Amino acid sequence: MRRDGHHSPAGASKRRLAWVLGLTTVYLVVEVVGGLLTGSLALLADAGHMLTDVAGVGLALLAIRFAEKPATSERTYGYYRAEILAALTNAVVLIGISFYILYEAYQRLLDPPAVAGGWMLAIAALGLVVNLAGMLLLRPGSSESLNVKGAYFEVLSDALSSLGVILAAALIWTTGWYYADPLISAGIGLFILPRTWRLLKEATSVLLEGTPTDVSLAAVRAAIESLPGVVGVHDLHAWSLTSGVNALSAHVVIVEGARLGETLTVVHREVTSTFSISHVTVQVEPQGWEELETHL
Repeated sequence: MRRDGHHSPAGASKRRLAWVLGLTTVYLVVEVVGGLLTGSLALLADAGHMLTDVAGVGLALLAIRFAEKPATSERTYGYYRAEILAALTNAVVLIGISFYILYEAYQRLLDPPAVAGGWMLAIAALGLVVNLAGMLLLRPGSSESLNVKGAYFEVLSDALSSLGVILAAALIWTTGWYYADPLISAGIGLFILPRTWRLLKEATSVLLEGTPTDVSLAAVRAAIESLPGVVGVHDLHAWSLTSGVNALSAHVVIVEGARLGETLTVVHREVTSTFSISHVTVQVEPQGWEELETHL
């Protein structure tokens, strides 16, 4: 239990992430052995992709464990940002994988390798089953946590890779057309890049303390200014501690004679009940005080 009473949305996905980690680790071993026995470079390349998947999911679990540590006097918000760092790392790794796939596709177009299509097809089909199971496990939490979303995209990219390997194996097995492998690999790399770029932008925005996408500062300002006794709001800021845990601070200007305690209560209730905000810090000021400050 965190001392501040809030739980990271990613924490609810721990068990699902653990299942995905176990499944992908087992399949990684199977794919490496299969690639070595069949001489399939495509399977070995996909095994490298799966290795980053295992590392990414493991990193996501580690980040959740850190995020659940209680706050301290040195880290007053705890380790929430560990999840965002994990998501950022996953995004960078996935972008690297995408460019590697494109590079490998180019190399194989120049010199397509011969592979055992039948065994390649069977092993890739098993990989697709494992990846689909992982996607089903992680999908519920991917909309609430950037960390889980990063892991979900890792598994999604592997599922697409498995589909590509299956299609390439079928073509190679039935027609002997080895160019299928690099062409499909290039398509996979191009599919992964834009989705991973969005994840990178979201994680970077949190680290730069940008306004959360699900919070409208204009709407927050209007809601506070509509409350009894409030005549203005300035120095209004909102940011994310991690996915689904948003914070806000504001300087609220009140009319003379307004009750401070009542004003703080109604502002806090309005902000937390109407908007996706958990932590609220309010400084109440008399009229004219804001002229002494730099404000927005």
